Amino acid sequence: MNKPLITILDDEPAIRSMLSEALQDAGYETKTFARATEFEQALRRTTPDVCLVDLGLPDRDGLSLVHRLALEQGATVIIISGRAQVQDKITGLELGADDYIIKPFDPAEVVARVRARLRTRATPTPTGQTAKFNGWTAHFDRYSLEDAEGTETPFSHAEGEVLRLFLESPNRLITRDYMQDTLGGAAGDSFDRAMDVRISRLRTKLREDPKNPRLIKTIYGAGYIFLGDVTWA
Repeated sequence: MNKPLITILDDEPAIRSMLSEALQDAGYETKTFARATEFEQALRRTTPDVCLVDLGLPDRDGLSLVHRLALEQGATVIIISGRAQVQDKITGLELGADDYIIKPFDPAEVVARVRARLRTRATPTPTGQTAKFNGWTAHFDRYSLEDAEGTETPFSHAEGEVLRLFLESPNRLITRDYMQDTLGGAAGDSFDRAMDVRISRLRTKLREDPKNPRLIKTIYGAGYIFLGDVTWA
């Protein structure tokens, strides 16, 4: 059985070594990179299961790389960064990252977050890869939303997890606790912000009125309800 591959992109040798050792001890295969250019070259030959990406890279802005990984390749991306401002975290999540870990960190926390993301991806789903609802088609095999005219809009892996959760349980209340248990990630304000960002981006891609959304309804103090008729193929 092949070990899951975790790539580590960080320009600090000590962090690369620390994370690689912790992840290997946990049973994962790792590859480390100091620069975005060498990391992107490696992506042409292999597909990692999880990408750990620092934002402060010497040869490229890490945020633009996160955006490409999430939207073009549907990769699972965890940002590891010393940027601790709330806006930095929101921006990273908006661009498609699945999680955001602030430096300094305990390697055990990173391993736990990686394990949670892999567990989410490995969980079998009773539905297919294509869902039709209210004039839209969601293609989970290529991470894309298609409207009635055939125009496609990409979504990230993180956004896709939330969308699938809604489409698999239409017209039912989905609590934040259930979302946290199902999707993984750290509980608390960080998880809540991540969900808010992903749901906001999904509403935008579904061309919802932010003041009166038709499909993804917020039930204040409880969670969300997806109002739609869904068929899977």
